[in-house]
Amino acid sequence: MYNTYLLNNGIRIIHKSVDSDVAHCGIIINTGTRDEAENEHGIAHLTEHMLFKGTKRRRAFHVLSRMDDVGGEMDAWTTKEETCISASFLNEFYERAIELINDVIFNSVFPPREIEKEREVIIDEINSYKDSPAESIFDDFEDLIYPKHPLGRNILGTKKLLEKYTDLNIKNFISEKYNTDQMVICSIGKIKFERLIKYCEKYFGTNPANYRNFKRISFSDNIAVNKSLKKNTHQAHVITGTYAYPFNDIKRLPLFLITNLLAGPAMNSRLNMSLREKRGISYNIEANYTPYEDTGNFNIYFGCDKENIELANDLVFKELELLKSKKMGPVQLSKTKKQLIGQIAIGSEINSSMLLSMGKTYLIYNQIETLKETIKEIESVTASQISEVANELFNRDKFSSLIYY
Repeated sequence: MYNTYLLNNGIRIIHKSVDSDVAHCGIIINTGTRDEAENEHGIAHLTEHMLFKGTKRRRAFHVLSRMDDVGGEMDAWTTKEETCISASFLNEFYERAIELINDVIFNSVFPPREIEKEREVIIDEINSYKDSPAESIFDDFEDLIYPKHPLGRNILGTKKLLEKYTDLNIKNFISEKYNTDQMVICSIGKIKFERLIKYCEKYFGTNPANYRNFKRISFSDNIAVNKSLKKNTHQAHVITGTYAYPFNDIKRLPLFLITNLLAGPAMNSRLNMSLREKRGISYNIEANYTPYEDTGNFNIYFGCDKENIELANDLVFKELELLKSKKMGPVQLSKTKKQLIGQIAIGSEINSSMLLSMGKTYLIYNQIETLKETIKEIESVTASQISEVANELFNRDKFSSLIYY
């Protein structure tokens, strides 16, 4: 059961009541790195870091200690399209969490000395990321397929630009891009909805409305490009993929099923069986589908010995071709659906994970599905729809690839 509410300044609220001593609350803002201007690369992520470095009434230490002192936890992260802040705590500290989240979003002051310190932290993060090719290859792949577009820029930014940002740059970014009609407060816990609304009105409701008046730069220049980079790594890292559906496309669900079938978390996924279990040529292989507002991408990543790159790649496309040429039978389709439904159901039991998923869904669609409704939607997918999606997307000559070797 979900409850929703709209504050006068446009901030939306969604709450799920659960019988638990532990509660979770957060805010999702429809602003990420794709909303940066070209000369603002990395400022969305820097801003998220700086939200915890002091407000009009608290120094950085007091911000960090506010939830820690009562055994709670806070977390925050930035994606290409969202900024998220969340807290987990005992139910009795609901008001404390809501007040603090509001304080860091709307009252942060961004002391220059803290910017200097956090700038170095992020530069260290950039350097450590370069030491992890299995992680950095995903950002580099998006840079490859979204050239000269905000979606292609990595989240962390560059050292050169980070060194230029001041408190004024951050304040201007927040003023322009942290829009109240693009915010969702999400909550899962044991609290009466009326009391939650009272807290949200008391803190978030007092902020002036700041509605969005800009549009994101759309992407439509689909290309296919293949690139290899010598990284002197022990094993090769390979990612291959193509453009896919945005999050409002009805074909996204069949593609999620395909992605899970090919190389989801299950050990019996098709590509894990083909590359790892049968041939032992790859320890790690995964398929990913990332939908954005106006585009999306599907990709497959694997690591292998350098002499096995061609074989592994051919095996990947063999499975993709099979999905195109051979329609799934009723038993196989049913098993594929049950596997995804089970994973979603297990995930929904973890309230801290469910919180932001619930909030993001409400942010994007302005509605939320129950688990039963989600299962019903998955059950409605047909073998013909899966075949149609496979034939529409899985054309080898339209795939891009990036190889580290």
